[in-house]
Amino acid sequence: MSVKIKLMRLGKIRTPHFRIVIADSRSARNSKAIEEIGRYSPASEPSLIEVNSERVQYWLGVGAQPTEAVTALLKITGDYQKANGLPGSEGTLKLQPARIDKRVAYEAAVKEAMNEPADGATTLKKKAAERLAAKSAPVV
Repeated sequence: MSVKIKLMRLGKIRTPHFRIVIADSRSARNSKAIEEIGRYSPASEPSLIEVNSERVQYWLGVGAQPTEAVTALLKITGDYQKANGLPGSEGTLKLQPARIDKRVAYEAAVKEAMNEPADGATTLKKKAAERLAAKSAPVV
């Protein structure tokens, strides 16, 4: 039996999510898989790639052939190079930045606003009056 490492598509019409699976090469794209070894979500920025590296190394060692898309993903994670004894490529994997909690950001903005002096104009009428006063003031 010829075994391939494939992408199994999930998700709605314009929001694809994929499972990285081990399946028979003669089976359809979304048919029953032998094993699920990861997942890939291209919609998020940067793309989410989760791979069980140990299982990928096992299946590549046994002779499973990855499809072109899976090969590209495994090259990004570095598992393909590790399995074939090639030098790794640094810097291709982008990590997702840490998310800032909205509540913490809001509280910091409120605290900063409280510390600012309230001298400046706060409404459009006050701003217009300040501009008019600045224009009519004699230049020395």
